Amino acid sequence: MAKKLRLAVFISGTGRTLKNLIEYIHNEQLSAEIVIVVSSSANVTGLQHAEKESIPIEIIERCSYESLSEFSEANFSVCRAARADYVVLAGYLRRLEIPSDFENRVLNIHPSLIPSFCGKGYYGNIVHSKALEYGVKISGCTVHFVDQEYDTGPIILQKAVEVCEDDTANILNDRVFAAECQAYPEALELLAQSRVSVKGRIVQIDPPKTQKCVGEDIDF
Repeated sequence: MAKKLRLAVFISGTGRTLKNLIEYIHNEQLSAEIVIVVSSSANVTGLQHAEKESIPIEIIERCSYESLSEFSEANFSVCRAARADYVVLAGYLRRLEIPSDFENRVLNIHPSLIPSFCGKGYYGNIVHSKALEYGVKISGCTVHFVDQEYDTGPIILQKAVEVCEDDTANILNDRVFAAECQAYPEALELLAQSRVSVKGRIVQIDPPKTQKCVGEDIDF
């Protein structure tokens, strides 16, 4: 049986990933509840999705803190108070220092097949433009745990997407985002089912656990 995860979702923009997670939860395709939404600004449209669902909201702006450490601690203090099991970065564009108690408990999704087209400055259509310039035939998305660097944490899962000759960055973005909408809930559901273990930077996905039926080993 899957555990119902308590999620803190961090946003910096339109909140379309937040909206997708809400839909998966409503459709009982994701064993989770979103206990708090943290935004890097009060002026992002994604907050409307949280307001519609009556999800608590915290606005934590980088300019309010002198150091990255203080800013990060403010964010994770909110997550601790909400008793969040995992932090889900959903289009969140601020860097965070991950405290030891949240190691392998912060997830991000990147719109490429890491380690390609990732790192500092690679986000949104910049990623897709670089992929098209390079001439790759396959792109995709990567769900990974977040560590102290950009896009270097252990990879949970990846989904590949074909790159077509007439693609623009916007067209490829739409195709990759469709894959993201499946990949992020899938990764979170694996966590809910306790099927994820991490050794170093290697993530192992265990097979589904099956329940043994009473009497199945009886010989007649």
